[in-house]
Amino acid sequence: MRIFRDRTEAGEVLASMLPDLGDRTPIVLALPRGGLPVAVPVARALGAPLDVIVSRKLGAPGQPELGFGAVAEGGGRYVNRDTVRLLALSESRIAEVEAAERRELARRVEKYRGGKRLPSLEGRTVVLVDDGIATGGTVRAALESLRDLHPKRIVLAVPVAPAETARELREEVDELVCPEEPESLWAIGAWYEDFSQLRDEEVISWLQVAAPSEEHAPP
Repeated sequence: MRIFRDRTEAGEVLASMLPDLGDRTPIVLALPRGGLPVAVPVARALGAPLDVIVSRKLGAPGQPELGFGAVAEGGGRYVNRDTVRLLALSESRIAEVEAAERRELARRVEKYRGGKRLPSLEGRTVVLVDDGIATGGTVRAALESLRDLHPKRIVLAVPVAPAETARELREEVDELVCPEEPESLWAIGAWYEDFSQLRDEEVISWLQVAAPSEEHAPP
């Protein structure tokens, strides 16, 4: 079991494991907040622009840490129907939670990117980065949004993910880079010495010090 010093070291490990992308114009997209400091060394190693794609977990009413799905900017949506049945959630309750999270999505896109859309991804290689995967809901919602933008190839790069989830995600992306795939994963933070939570202001700072972002599409 590898313990990463912090998210930056985890990103350096990922950068050293990336395959030859065979693309002159790759782009690195991080899932904020925690994915940003992981993605910075990846973007620098590739000499690629760095941006964010915002995804939000759909948390069970009264138990927000228990996710039953996720939504992402651009319309991406993932719902785990087994969890929905277990929680006995009605469609109206799901819609209520989703509406609240989409409002938060819009707030964060405005905060991080001035409300502008992602740059063009058509025909390009996208490297999607997060600081770890538990159930994979937020990643799956982001992947749905990315597919609608017609990239040539999607590489998912994360420091740690449960083995079963990693096997499933390998079927959904062109390549998965993941140095740690434990059989069980209780908390992503257990794989880090420093797993401090980030604020919005820190996300913006990471974007400013990273490889320059591209011009974005108009809102």
